[in-house]
Amino acid sequence: MAAATTPVVPEQSASTTHLPMLDLSKPPVIDGFTPLSRPREETFQEKFMRKSKENPFVPIGCLGTAGALMYGLRAFKQGKTRQSQLLMRGRIFAQGFTVVAIIFGVFTTALKID
Repeated sequence: MAAATTPVVPEQSASTTHLPMLDLSKPPVIDGFTPLSRPREETFQEKFMRKSKENPFVPIGCLGTAGALMYGLRAFKQGKTRQSQLLMRGRIFAQGFTVVAIIFGVFTTALKID
C-alpha cells in the first residue's frame, strides 16, 4: 500500500497579504475618488441674513405687520377706536404684502438658473 501524502500548502505570512485592514472609524478609500468636504452648518443669524438679502421685502412686510399690530393695540387700549381700526386695516395690508413677497420669492427661486 502506498502511503497517503498530504498536499503541501505554502505558508502565507502577514507581510505577503495585500488586503488592507478594515477601519470602521474612517471612510473607505476608493482609487480615483476624492470625497468633497462637508459644508459647515449655517447659524440662524447667517441664514436669516442670507435669506433677507435674497428677498428683502419679506422682513420689511413682517416688521410692518408687527408695527401696525402693536400701534393698533396701543390705540385700542387708549380708547382711540378710529385710529385702532385704521391700524388694523394697515396690518391686514402689511400681511397681504408679506404673503405676496413670499410667493414672489418662491417663484424667483424656482425659476433661477444655477
